[in-house]
Amino acid sequence: MVDKIKRFLTYNSFAPLLTVVCNLVLAYVVYFVCRIVFLLTNYSSFSDNLTAGHLMEMLRGGFLFDSSAIMYTNVLWIVMVLFPLHLKETPTYRKVCKWLFVVVNSLAVVMNLCDCVYFQYTSRRTTSTVFSEFSHEGNLAGIFGTELIRHWYLLLIGVVLIYALWRLYLSHNLKRHTICWWCYSLATLVSILLMVPCILGGMRGGLAHSVRPITVSNANQYVNHPTEAAIVLNTPFSLIRTIGKNVFEEPKYFTDEKQMLSYYSPIHQPASGTVMNKKNVVVLIVESFGREYIGSLNRDLDGGKYRGYTPFVDSLLTHSLTFEYTFANGRKSIDAMPSTLSSIPMMVEPFFLTPASMNDLTGLAGMLHDKDYYSAFFHGAQNGSMGFEAFARATGYDKYFGRTEYNADPKGGGDADFDGMWAVWDEPYLQHVVRMVNGFKQPFVASVFTASSHHPFKVPEQYAATFKDEGGQPIHKCVRYTDMALRKFFEAASKQPWYRNTVFVLVADHTNQNTHPYYKTDQGLYSIPIIFYTPDGSLETGVKQGVIAQQIDVLPTLMGMLGYDKPYIAFGCDLLHTPAAQTWAFNYNNGVYQYFKGDFLLQFDGQKTKALYRFKTDSLLKQNLAGKLPIQSQLENELKSLIQQYMHRMTTNTLIMK
Repeated sequence: MVDKIKRFLTYNSFAPLLTVVCNLVLAYVVYFVCRIVFLLTNYSSFSDNLTAGHLMEMLRGGFLFDSSAIMYTNVLWIVMVLFPLHLKETPTYRKVCKWLFVVVNSLAVVMNLCDCVYFQYTSRRTTSTVFSEFSHEGNLAGIFGTELIRHWYLLLIGVVLIYALWRLYLSHNLKRHTICWWCYSLATLVSILLMVPCILGGMRGGLAHSVRPITVSNANQYVNHPTEAAIVLNTPFSLIRTIGKNVFEEPKYFTDEKQMLSYYSPIHQPASGTVMNKKNVVVLIVESFGREYIGSLNRDLDGGKYRGYTPFVDSLLTHSLTFEYTFANGRKSIDAMPSTLSSIPMMVEPFFLTPASMNDLTGLAGMLHDKDYYSAFFHGAQNGSMGFEAFARATGYDKYFGRTEYNADPKGGGDADFDGMWAVWDEPYLQHVVRMVNGFKQPFVASVFTASSHHPFKVPEQYAATFKDEGGQPIHKCVRYTDMALRKFFEAASKQPWYRNTVFVLVADHTNQNTHPYYKTDQGLYSIPIIFYTPDGSLETGVKQGVIAQQIDVLPTLMGMLGYDKPYIAFGCDLLHTPAAQTWAFNYNNGVYQYFKGDFLLQFDGQKTKALYRFKTDSLLKQNLAGKLPIQSQLENELKSLIQQYMHRMTTNTLIMK
């Protein structure tokens, strides 16, 4: 059979076209295998809602996005094989074509298989902003090395697929003397005429005049939940379609500004007679510290037997204020700092990585600077990591403390306390924070970003026997370690003169490695703790029922507690002075805007509502009520107002009051 194919591809004028078709089929098969591997690797993230019929629907959608990626990445190879040059009949030219095809599609294999792992931390396919996100990180080689060992089977699958691309590639072997010149010319012309619409249609996602080139968000038409869009998409497509794109485009939902502001406004006005209460502020942003890990916030899990992994945080909660529903605004560490400290949520792409990050900015430190606050940001990673230092400076922090400053602290352990991958271990670094804060003049703002509850999920060697794997996830031992580090931090801080005059905020940056079904849903993936604690007892304690809280509420809530007396812009709300029924939360999930308010979760793709759930009673989001309830219109208008004002302020550089 192989000999017959080769003979056919030697003496037939349409051999180049048939070569293109056969090898493109090979590329489709490879993409399909990568998608199945992706699904199996992350099966627990989708299994609760996956049926055979729905899977087939997503696979059909995946074919559309695979077609686009394959045509984009292979268009040069197609042109080289079909272009009417007799040069292509030489063995050297055919080898160049083969190498081009194999290399390009091997890169696609690598991208898709890498996302099998990276998806576990982001819940979406990788976009082009990944190059900016990790541009200042020097530990990538170690991360990749660790993941290659942990996921050796993906390496093996990748080798097999790349070998298949090389071994099964078909070359036309066309010899000029075997055919007449006019047959050759006519066949070439016909081949090009046939392939051009296929290429254009594949890239665009269709040839109809009404069809716009498909984008990442189009994947949502094939899914029931936004997270499932990652099954439909492929990584090369996600990268290609987001390179050089304008992240923020202002929609025109409203032409009447007054009407728009009636639904939502980010402008905060102080109450008359407001007086500043100059308490110190310490904000602890804790890496990967999902709400699921905290036993006292999950009394109903495992039949009431669940105890979690955070005994200290559980005890802290008995003296603190938290809220019934608490959410992150993003799924990456890079989203948490602007959300928590500047009340800027992640919308479409991480704020750090968009042109709007060059806008005039402020935040917790900058706003309090005018009130004679000293401010510092602490992050135990290499200075400049994740863009935190740049953002700290842009938003008004007086001082940034990174790993360089830690190594200069004579009471610290220097490089011996480095975890070998990301940053200084939490326990010694949080003690360093206390030592540095002791030298600050009051009032002050200190913001801390921890690092230890992070991939590759290790604890210091001296605690290897103390904190072991448990609960089915390797992060659990890291959570226990960080909880211990937080306990020692508060013990050390409680002995300092500034302690009782301080407001402490403990918030996670995002969730990670979820186990229970609720925490794998579109709401559970964003469920984090948000805790306010005042040692002097000036703040009410307990769980404030009915309140929906989010990271972007931290700044306005603190401003309300401190009696900030100037107008300012923040996308969140003051949780202490906003009625529970008016609190809300927002996050952006794989091209879908999620809006929580009252009893409802609205999922909106920018044009129409995809789903509406009673998320408080339908915790697994099984019953889609879209189009069935009158409240939907009100929720849509509020969300549209939020989106339009956010995009407008990003594109017009109006994030601060002037």
